[in-house]
Amino acid sequence: MKKIFLTLLLLSAAILYYGCDIHDFDEFDDEPPSPPTNIYTVTGDNRVDIMWDENPERDVAGYNVYFSWDDYKYELLGSTENNYYIDYGAENGETYYYAVTAYDYNGNESDLSEDLIYDTPRPEGFNQTIFNYLEFPDNSGYDFSHYSVIAYDSLDTDFFFENYNGTFYLDVWRDSDIQDMGQTKDIYDISYAPTSGWSSTKDAIAIVGHTYVIWTWDNHYAKIRIKNITSERVVFDWAYQTVEGNDELKANRRPDKREPLSKEEFKTRVGKRS
Repeated sequence: MKKIFLTLLLLSAAILYYGCDIHDFDEFDDEPPSPPTNIYTVTGDNRVDIMWDENPERDVAGYNVYFSWDDYKYELLGSTENNYYIDYGAENGETYYYAVTAYDYNGNESDLSEDLIYDTPRPEGFNQTIFNYLEFPDNSGYDFSHYSVIAYDSLDTDFFFENYNGTFYLDVWRDSDIQDMGQTKDIYDISYAPTSGWSSTKDAIAIVGHTYVIWTWDNHYAKIRIKNITSERVVFDWAYQTVEGNDELKANRRPDKREPLSKEEFKTRVGKRS
């Protein structure tokens, strides 16, 4: 009899405990989460990867990602339960502004993230080959604007490969610049073109695993990373910014903060993509 009574007592306590817990979970909450923080982007070829820190609130159900053409009128791009989102609709040469909000299980949405984030996708290529200009002059240069192998002395050549008595060089002409950025693990390691430090001799010793930034004759920035070198040729990955004067080769930025928005301003600046 004591065992039956104890069992019923424990069962009643469990129902009371879990009943209270369920009641607490279902209790209406009108407090929105805090805005996501540390937003940053990684530029790709016709894509932008957007990432941020996970929100600290336990009731966060997901995140809304917004984009704008001018940091004013934001449109909903998509939603995710993760702390990252890939904009596959981004087009090379177009600048996009991004913002992120968090929402909870009751539908409360935070203000826009305060990080002012923008990005300009650019084309890239892999395993491209050019040859030593002293032996193969017609296939030794590269033109970033047309993604093509051309002659080293063509007017459109941005750089060319040289094997000078067993020492390998990447060469540019007088109206261009080149700089060795050092050893990198891949083409994405270098985010921006440098503002100084260009080679005074208009060349750089070619080294496997190094990334080089080139400032082209028509005021564009590009980067290449050498993957392999032989006496006849060099194999490299590349990325090229199609927007003139734009130094973004891979944006990975945490720039200025925007001012927090009031609820009225938030409603004004956030629209829905039709």
